[in-house]
Amino acid sequence: MAKRTRQRNFQGRNFRKKRRNDVLNQKRRSTLMGRIRSSGSKMEIQFVEALKSSCKRPFSVNDPTVFGKPDVAFFKLKVCIFLDSDFWHGWQYPRWKHLLKSDFWRQKIERNRERDRQVSRKLRQQKWRVVRVWEHNLRKNLEGTVIGIVESLKTQRRMEP
Repeated sequence: MAKRTRQRNFQGRNFRKKRRNDVLNQKRRSTLMGRIRSSGSKMEIQFVEALKSSCKRPFSVNDPTVFGKPDVAFFKLKVCIFLDSDFWHGWQYPRWKHLLKSDFWRQKIERNRERDRQVSRKLRQQKWRVVRVWEHNLRKNLEGTVIGIVESLKTQRRMEP
């Protein structure tokens, strides 16, 4: 009889494992989760620095005047970029939602995903071009992702009337 191997994704995560109890108490878990910030994350800082060095066009970071407060907004081109973390925005969420410890986290991630769809829809209605970049893409190839976005912006500019 052949031994079954674990199914893993390209990041080496096993999505077939069983859910375990939390090893931290509620107060410690709350403290850790409270330290996670929505802006100014390491991923965002690295992306903005790489974008500044590759792109000469002016852009705004976390501008509250644009609906959805995109991480990066190019006003003249009407392009906004959102940097979505794999966990909080639910990359391949249906594959790993069974691992979440409580309904609270499932509901939170599902609300985040729905809000992302609504924000993208409304911005497109307002003639903005919406780009969503996943965390794992930035980790795998930050420079390549930034170069692709910059090239896309050059194409966008040529298409303007």
